Amino acid sequence: MSRFVGRTRELRQLAALMARVRVTGEGMIVTIRGRRQVGKSTLVEEFLRTEDVPHAFFAASFGGDPAGQRASFTAEVAASTLPSAVTMQDVAFSTWEGLLAALAEGIRGPSVVVVDELPWLLRADPSFEGALQTAWDRRLSRHPVLLVLLGSDLGMMSLLGTYGRPLYGRAREMVLDPLTPHDLAELLDVSPVLALEAHLVTGGFPRIAQEWLADRSVTGFVRRQLKDSTSPLVVVGERVLNAEFPAGLLARDVLLAVGGGATAFSRIRDRTGLSEGSLARSLRVLTDDKRVLLAQRPLSARRSRAVQYLVCDAYLRFWLRFIAPGMEQVLRGRGDVLADGIAAQWPSWRGFAIEPLVRDSLARGLPDSRFGDARHVGSYWSRTGDVEVDLVGADRPEAPAAVGFVGSVKWRENSPFSRADLRALAAAAEQVPGGASAALVGVSRSGFSTEELDVALTPEDLLRAWEA
Repeated sequence: MSRFVGRTRELRQLAALMARVRVTGEGMIVTIRGRRQVGKSTLVEEFLRTEDVPHAFFAASFGGDPAGQRASFTAEVAASTLPSAVTMQDVAFSTWEGLLAALAEGIRGPSVVVVDELPWLLRADPSFEGALQTAWDRRLSRHPVLLVLLGSDLGMMSLLGTYGRPLYGRAREMVLDPLTPHDLAELLDVSPVLALEAHLVTGGFPRIAQEWLADRSVTGFVRRQLKDSTSPLVVVGERVLNAEFPAGLLARDVLLAVGGGATAFSRIRDRTGLSEGSLARSLRVLTDDKRVLLAQRPLSARRSRAVQYLVCDAYLRFWLRFIAPGMEQVLRGRGDVLADGIAAQWPSWRGFAIEPLVRDSLARGLPDSRFGDARHVGSYWSRTGDVEVDLVGADRPEAPAAVGFVGSVKWRENSPFSRADLRALAAAAEQVPGGASAALVGVSRSGFSTEELDVALTPEDLLRAWEA
């Protein structure tokens, strides 16, 4: 099983940048951002293996002080295959400017320098960003070096190249997303249904997906993983939380509450016991800075102030819902008990968990004449909770002029989308502001027993949306 399925495009992009460095003899910077455990380091390590050029790979440490980070960087260069290694032996630098100048002077031919966990380095020493700009403009850019900057803090990494920041206009950006359902279908050699459901549990994280062997069901895969307290399905979630949200951080408590099912502000407040001010600040960190939560509003022709929070990553949604509260059972060797509980709840939970993936699948195909003027996909719920619609397509993400479609997702094992489901959808559409004349869309795991839907989508249709 290939470790790099779905990463061919990114490897080609890095190879093209390296080719340009070779031809021009000038340096280039590329930033790569992606969620923790999505495979950024593995991608770059494979790139270095295939290119076989002199390189140094430095990974910043969490909580390290500036002097310690510089010492570690120097040690990595001294132990590397770069020509600079000779000049960095037994040397201590008091500034980043001095270290980077020495690094540049030792580069003689096409080379790669990798800085992993850049956000940790910037938290330890914000001056690194300005020092890197100075070193790049004066020295490094004149040498044939590809500088690769990696980071999992999506908010911080996305700001690096913005106007007013030291690296503005100097770096190419790459975003490394998790493997798509289509990638998983190829990697695991499974049906569209199983590929989509595997995504609900693995989140498309390569390290977890690679653990899939001959499993013919998600619950079978989960049961096997829970037999081992060190399996990726178990430990990746804890490592993500420990790296981004250390114990004692209020945002961690808020994330655990949302992952446990508290999606509205009032319910999160009740679950965590935080004041409204503290909760609002934590939610801003999780949505705007960390981008681990998504703040959703009902999509309809009427503006709404109601907000529900969703964990962005599919694997983390699963981990927070099931594994985090059951970790004690796994650690004492009773993962089978937790697996039994997950198996019992799996049919109902996947019906809810598949909805964000369905919305993402539909959004990838818009615009599409079948869905009217829709350009954005969301959902709708009333303040009282008596009306809930899985899918709403509209021309704008907020207060749209038109609702192009409303839809229902029925992800049942053996029961098709029925005429009764259609009647319920039509009645719900009447309650969506602007949805009375919208197209009716049905999504079903197990086929359809009615032909009166405007659009009927199967698992094969959803998977096809991820082919490009």
